[in-house]
Amino acid sequence: MPLFGNTFSPKKTPPRKSASLSNLHNLDRSTREVELGLDYGTPTMNLAGQSLKFENGQWIAEAGISGGVDRREAQRLRRRNQQLEEENNLLRLKVDILLDMLSETTAESHLMEKELEELKSVSRRRK
Repeated sequence: MPLFGNTFSPKKTPPRKSASLSNLHNLDRSTREVELGLDYGTPTMNLAGQSLKFENGQWIAEAGISGGVDRREAQRLRRRNQQLEEENNLLRLKVDILLDMLSETTAESHLMEKELEELKSVSRRRK
């Protein structure tokens, strides 16, 4: 037993075998996509019976699918939505104006009440 010797000596690991016996890594990208099926196409999904596909950064309803909303109906809904938004903005404006009017008349009322109290106190002092 050596005094300063290495008592732990791990076994040597065997050399690795080649990673793959396939020659697909030698093919160019387009051939690999055809061979391995990496061309998935556009993503599609089905929501409430309507099929949608993802194109140019937006989800678009596929044409010819029954149960979907046609273009005229979609345009009518957009116009109605625009009208309702304009009406909502007008009503908000009217509410703001009414609140301003209410605060103005309330301030005037408080000033008149204060003046009335001052006049009452002055008339009581004179008596």
